[in-house]
Amino acid sequence: MQTLIIGDIHGCYVELQALLEKASLSDGDPIIAVGDIVDRGPETPQVLDFFQQMPNVRALMGNHERKHVRATRHEVKLSISQQISRQQLGESYADAVAWMGTLPLFIELEDAVIVHGYLEPGIPLSQQNPSVVCGTMGGDKILRERYDRPWYELYAGDKAVIVGHNNYTKTDQPFVYKDKVFGLDTDCVHGKPLTGLLLPAFHFVSVPSRGNLWAQVRRTYQRPRANSQRPVFSWSEQDDQALLLLIEKVKQVNKDLLMRLQSTPGFSELTPRAQAKLYAAEAGKGKRANLLQLARLGKLDLELGRKILKDPKELQKLLPANVE
Repeated sequence: MQTLIIGDIHGCYVELQALLEKASLSDGDPIIAVGDIVDRGPETPQVLDFFQQMPNVRALMGNHERKHVRATRHEVKLSISQQISRQQLGESYADAVAWMGTLPLFIELEDAVIVHGYLEPGIPLSQQNPSVVCGTMGGDKILRERYDRPWYELYAGDKAVIVGHNNYTKTDQPFVYKDKVFGLDTDCVHGKPLTGLLLPAFHFVSVPSRGNLWAQVRRTYQRPRANSQRPVFSWSEQDDQALLLLIEKVKQVNKDLLMRLQSTPGFSELTPRAQAKLYAAEAGKGKRANLLQLARLGKLDLELGRKILKDPKELQKLLPANVE
């Protein structure tokens, strides 16, 4: 028997079915998704239906599912990707969110532990903070303030850990750390592959994406609301390409800034919070500073770049010379 663990699907049903076909599973072989099966992609309803109806399939709660659940409790507000999923699901949205609320935070198998986001070192699975396990921004903050190294470098458990949430390699390849931590998010919804891991062989399997599906979905669904006082800006393919160029420049500025700070006497002895404060002072204020902070956290991508800039015209203020 094989078990297929699947990285972040994000509403990409066509890629999901292609991956299942390529994996050549037998009847009864378990299928487990690491979470974030919803949002951004064009087929969130079909993906949800698959995981709700098919036998031998399970999904974990990712930060996207958790945000839907928390929004129904009025604890947070839905982002644009969740608002679009709500539109896609229509009258079935309430039932879908109720199902999301039943998803587990972790699954422990004989040879691996599976979570969506992170594991805090030295803490039993049952006592892990949900924000950390799901990979929320609050979980990021907890790890950043408590530890001076990435969580996977601190993991010392006996079993392998399989996660999604972050494309740690920033490429189309999955992440492997010392054959102990396996990261399966390879940004399928942004145009890179959908990746799975077959157990017990720990063999990767992947299929190509149809393209930047989130960009396509966003252009399709993001329309000005009637009587809305807030303008909704449309991003073209050309705008996205310019934003990608800006992102690369910001990442280089972030790298240079970090190197300069790290060479400052005493910087390495500071707590993570104190280091972050010094970085913020150097980065300054405004949209440029916000982009730099995202780059420092390894989270700067097209979606968040658009969210920070809002209007594509802002690109002209930051490209090319003013970004440095």
